[in-house]
Amino acid sequence: MARRSLRPQLNQIRAWVRQGRTDAWIAHQLEVSASELREFRRQHDLSPDDDADGAAEVDLRDEIEAEIEAAAAEEEAARQKAEEEAAAEAAEREAEGKDEADEQGEDDSAGDDTETDGSEAEGRPRRRRRGRRGRRGRGPGNKLEGTFDHGDEGFGLWLDPAIQDIQAYSENWAGKRDVTVTVEADQIIIRRAGEPADES
Repeated sequence: MARRSLRPQLNQIRAWVRQGRTDAWIAHQLEVSASELREFRRQHDLSPDDDADGAAEVDLRDEIEAEIEAAAAEEEAARQKAEEEAAAEAAEREAEGKDEADEQGEDDSAGDDTETDGSEAEGRPRRRRRGRRGRRGRGPGNKLEGTFDHGDEGFGLWLDPAIQDIQAYSENWAGKRDVTVTVEADQIIIRRAGEPADES
């Protein structure tokens, strides 16, 4: 990469040097390295004057350097926070992907523990899949929100539209069906009409 010419900023650099600004501060302002700036100052004989104004400003060096360090620390903290948020989002997406896989009824064998989803290239850990050993078909993936409504026109049960995406619903319940309803203190059980009650 070609070195950036500091010649157009000669007067500004001269003013900053007279004010007692540090090489690090000036280099930061001009977005060049401190060594490039020192070389430029040496070539152009730029050094702070010994007059009273320059001496009074020299005391600002520590403050300016502290400001630069604070800004750098703030940028680092923001970068770390962004990385943590990205990692949390990735973990959440991975968990959602696992839930979706469970909902779709994917049957993976226990030997697929080393299968990846391409996340290694992105810096995320490999996704491991577990077999469905002994898992019941009704899991938390089939639970949806709904509203039981009663009013002047009658009673109604309104379910989350996402129910259409559940395979068990689309295969067994979609469309108009006759049902039997059992009301208990803590639950209402809906069964297709003509099926025997399954005592649990």
